[in-house]
Order: sequence, then C-alpha cells, then structure tokens
Amino acid sequence: MLKFTPILLAILYALVMYRFSNWRTAKELDAKSTELADPRLKKITDRLAAALDLPRVRVNIYEIDPVNGLAAPDGRIFITRGFFRKYQQGEVSAEELASVIAHELGHVALGHSRRRMIDFSGQNAVRMALSMVLGRLIPGLGIYIANAVASLLAARLSRQDEYEADAYAAALLSKAGIGVGPQKSLFRKLDALTQGRSGSAPAWLMSHPKTDERIAALDRLEARWGTE
Repeated sequence: MLKFTPILLAILYALVMYRFSNWRTAKELDAKSTELADPRLKKITDRLAAALDLPRVRVNIYEIDPVNGLAAPDGRIFITRGFFRKYQQGEVSAEELASVIAHELGHVALGHSRRRMIDFSGQNAVRMALSMVLGRLIPGLGIYIANAVASLLAARLSRQDEYEADAYAAALLSKAGIGVGPQKSLFRKLDALTQGRSGSAPAWLMSHPKTDERIAALDRLEARWGTE
C-alpha cells in the first residue's frame, strides 16, 4: 500500500489544485464580466434557447482582449471583449459568434468541466507513476519523459472534448435554423483572429484540433445527417 502513497497523494493534490483553480477563475469572472446586451445577438441566442427548450441563453462578456469563448465550471457562458469587438468591427458575423456560444453550451451540456477534473487527476497519477518507474530506469531523463507523456495525453483528451463540442454546436445550430455554415466560416477565420497563436505545433500536440480537421469532421456529420 505504501508504494502507492505518492500516486494517491498526486491525485489528491490534483483535485485540490483543480478546485482552487475553479474558485479563482470564478472570482475573476465575477469581477471582470457583465451580461451581453446586443439586440441582434439576443435574437439569435433566443433561437438557440428555443431549440433547447429554455427560456433564454445568458451570455456574458469577459473583459479581456484575447479572442476566445469559454464555459465556466458553474455552467456560465462567456465571450471575451476581444471577440465581441471583432463582431462589432464586422470581422465576425452574429451567426459566427452564435456558433461559439453553441460550442460553449456543448462543453456545459456534455459535462466537460467535470471530465477535465477527472482527467487532470488521472494525468497527475500517470505522471507520478511514470516518474517513479522511468526515474529508476533512466535516471535524470525519466521525469522529463513522464511529463511529456502526460502532456500528450492531456492534449489528446482536450481535442476530443473540442470535437464533441463542435458536433453538439452543429446539431444545435441546425435545429435553430442557423446551420453549420457560420461554424465552418468562423473556423477558417480563427487563425487570423487569434494571430496564429497555435503556431506550427503539430496537431497531435495542440489542445485544439487543426482547422481543416474540424471542418472535415463537420462535413462528415452533415453527410451522415443527410442520409438519415
């Protein structure tokens, strides 16, 4: 039993840190966000709400510049000020921004926040176990290999979440009568909007799938839906 104590401690530490991170994030979001108030976007989010049989979909503006959307662990949906500014400047359409909202709704509906807590704990356990084993077999290098393996695992799991949220958003947008077109067109703009922040990192190392892979996945969904 004692031999597993470091792994159990790593899992416990990961859970505590995850909870603390969520608490800190919630405090920052509370301090730096306001409810989105845009008549055109409200009409579109009302269509999403109707498709979900909800009274409304509340969206908040997170007052930071990077272009992004996020779903908080408590289920709230946020669009950054930088993203909303792109919409105001005409670089992003209301329908394209709605596809981001639908994507974040997917993260909430599919329980990705809870899954990430479990994944995060598991990754720390994997890192600790591999460090113990490889540290003996390859002194000095074992810990680096263990960290690399855990990072690759985290990236793979994160990409899977993104594909699932994309599929959820595509279904929701279609049900709302908006269609998948805005989702695809936004994907084509993302590299420019985010100033190519993903760089040239290989797709298997990135936490988000590559643009062409995400669009291809949507094409396959549409083809499948068309035959059902």
